[in-house]
Amino acid sequence: MARIAVIGAGMGAMAAAARLAVAGHRVAVYERTETYGGAVRRFERDGFAFDTGPGLLPLPAVYRDLFIKTGKESLEDTVELVQVDPAARHVFADGTEVSLPNASRAGVVAALDEALGAGAGQRWGDVLVRAREAWDRTRRPLLEEPLWPNWQVLAEREPYPAVPHKRLLRTRRASTLSEVGHWELHDERLTALLQSHALAYGLDPRTAPASAAVLPYMEHAFGTWYVRGGMRELARAVYERCLKRKVEFVFGAEVTRIVEKDGRAAGVELADGTVAEADHVVADVDPARLRDLTEHPLDADGDVRADQLSPVAGRFTLLLALRGGREAGAAHRTVVHAPDAERELDLLVAPGGDLPVCPTVTVLRPDDPALRPDDAHESVVVSAAVSTEAGWEDEATIRRYTDLLLEAAGRALPGLRERLLWHEVRTPGHTAGETGTLSGAVPAPALAAGGGRFLHPANSTRLPGLYRVGGWSHPGGGLPHAGMSGALAAGLIVEGPDFRGSQ
Repeated sequence: MARIAVIGAGMGAMAAAARLAVAGHRVAVYERTETYGGAVRRFERDGFAFDTGPGLLPLPAVYRDLFIKTGKESLEDTVELVQVDPAARHVFADGTEVSLPNASRAGVVAALDEALGAGAGQRWGDVLVRAREAWDRTRRPLLEEPLWPNWQVLAEREPYPAVPHKRLLRTRRASTLSEVGHWELHDERLTALLQSHALAYGLDPRTAPASAAVLPYMEHAFGTWYVRGGMRELARAVYERCLKRKVEFVFGAEVTRIVEKDGRAAGVELADGTVAEADHVVADVDPARLRDLTEHPLDADGDVRADQLSPVAGRFTLLLALRGGREAGAAHRTVVHAPDAERELDLLVAPGGDLPVCPTVTVLRPDDPALRPDDAHESVVVSAAVSTEAGWEDEATIRRYTDLLLEAAGRALPGLRERLLWHEVRTPGHTAGETGTLSGAVPAPALAAGGGRFLHPANSTRLPGLYRVGGWSHPGGGLPHAGMSGALAAGLIVEGPDFRGSQ
């Protein structure tokens, strides 16, 4: 039985902790804040409750697997999963609206044809078919296996089979998600639909590789799910599974140093000077913070390094307490597309001194009595991807973004301002405070191609005994990916460097 010290109580960390405990190891989790879940948190006030992190769960099979492998109770025995239908309602810049059924190709094709014109659904469906090929080619190396030593193969080869595009006597294939949209969909609204899946993770579709088409494919193929009571319930279920497996949690315990002995990680030192010895250390922390915890170089020049990642964005979120009940048939999720997509993307990657413009906004309206004081009120979460460098210490910037998000949300929810009782603002600074991420950025899932700028550092490091989990390590951000990072780190510890991934 080995002693395992886990830094952080995020979803990836807890997924690793539960698996390691089941394998017979003694696991202690050290969390600098007073609660678990990382970014998966809840805000409560006046009988209203809001998810402040992810609001929906794609690919629930990852957490089903975690519960199967760590105990007798299934995921569905501990939380109530609800498939969201429609998967999303989209409101485009020209006023066109469409609601897309959940996990139904025929339904999506019919809905797009009716809303956008004959042939629109088929073009969208054809892109998803090609995205499925990219998914089949990259699913295991990008989600289920430790990062390959020859990861350059993933970086250089574009798995998305783009349609040849002739321009000025030259034939080219799309290399970015934006080019896929413009060259294969032939409709600005369909292009906006495609690009919104990258924007949801703070990615610029103009630089994100064509393989990012797997993001809408995942939603289409595996559905979109909600956890009754809020997504915080998923974090609670994983935390309680850890407790049942005898994982020890120490809250309010900030790790200040990874102890090294005989050339390997040998424990952690806390802010109060306490040293907890360990045979292995698992870190679910921001890359900059991890570098501060050890003087040992964690990656060689030929490895995927965090400082080579494509820039990522943060989230600006409004928590809205509304008077008046939720109308029958209201969509759980509505995406209101930006009126000026290019300006939105310019400010996402380089905010400069320009005034902000209305971004693409996601409005979440869960039909969940647990989140509201009574049926005469409604809790709504409105969010958008924003630059982490937009000057969030400036009250004028916060007010401007608040007005922009309320204006956009009003297109999805008529009469919004008249119904508004109060609102809470959350900036990337809140994310930084809760997760320890230096800038408040939210990591995106790993993607193939793009020169390796969309891959994440391996779960193992050059310091023996030290492993990485969570959104800033392979296979990247998002709830399913965080869960898989825990499975991969646990597998490497239990089975050693020859571990080849989940089955």
